[in-house]
Amino acid sequence: MKKSIEELEKIASQVRRDIVRMVHGCQSGHPGGSLGCADFLTALYIEIMDYKLPFSMNGNDEDLFFLSNGHISPLWYSVLSRSGFFDVAELKTFRKINSRLQGHPTTHEELPGIRVASGSLGQGLSVACGAALTKKMNKDNKTVFILTGDGELQEGQNWEALMFAAHHKLDNLLITVDYNGQQIDGSTKKVMDLGDLKAKFESFGLIVLELNGNKMNEVVEGLNKAKSLLGTGAPVAILMKTIMGYGVDFMMTGHEWHGIAPNDAQLQRALEQLPLTLADY
Repeated sequence: MKKSIEELEKIASQVRRDIVRMVHGCQSGHPGGSLGCADFLTALYIEIMDYKLPFSMNGNDEDLFFLSNGHISPLWYSVLSRSGFFDVAELKTFRKINSRLQGHPTTHEELPGIRVASGSLGQGLSVACGAALTKKMNKDNKTVFILTGDGELQEGQNWEALMFAAHHKLDNLLITVDYNGQQIDGSTKKVMDLGDLKAKFESFGLIVLELNGNKMNEVVEGLNKAKSLLGTGAPVAILMKTIMGYGVDFMMTGHEWHGIAPNDAQLQRALEQLPLTLADY
């Protein structure tokens, strides 16, 4: 059943609560990018993607999602659990000894929803290209979705993957870039300026859309528009403008909350800004 924008916003609010509680619970993790992309991943799993439960590693005849910027795992784990891949109560084990919910997604714990280990930045797009090409060769008409961070586009492997995607006409591949302009050491402009990403992607032969990733209606409309452009001979990319730490005022100040955990007082302040809409784990 399709969800309204208001319903999706409520789920995203609960996801953000999960994120700050998970990172606080182990005093480790990456809340900034997780909070910024919460609307996107909520919409993708709840509204857009066509996947099967129970989970199967082969992914035949279903949409696939790969998280290249694996450090925002708290977001992915929350959305997977809220989508029925595993029990929400397992979120309390995030980054704990012997947990299936490691700091970066891994496969040897066999956590439902995870098909490849990620977090070594710059590699996810290559994996997604391989999956998309496999689907085309197998005449599987489902879509491969990939989320990358803008900072990791400083890795050269991404540009090889983009050449590969365009050359092989991977028009079943939908690339989304979390375009928040921040990375662990500062702004992307300061660390290594990305220049005109839209022009660069288009020069590689991609169809490029832009949207505000912190407005749920724009996310849903943008994803649906992007899907409508698939199958036209070229990969599709979304440059998704977000604010790191979105939803928690003191985390929206820059790159500082890329990878630090809130203390007790900061957690309470954050939770006061994020409406409880489902139930905390």
